[in-house]
Amino acid sequence: MNRTLLTTRSALILLLAVLCGIGAGILTTFAGVGPAEAVLSGVTAFGFTVPFFNTLVD
Repeated sequence: MNRTLLTTRSALILLLAVLCGIGAGILTTFAGVGPAEAVLSGVTAFGFTVPFFNTLVD
């Protein structure tokens, strides 16, 4: 019984969302704001891109 934890589709969606969140956090840091605001920006980007990629990846 060899079951996977996530499907390939779910892993792809989460990977893309994590990459977008990291990118948003890095760009926010380069904009000169504090680290807490950069983390909040990255988490928000992650939260908004999960449903986006869920509808995009079919």
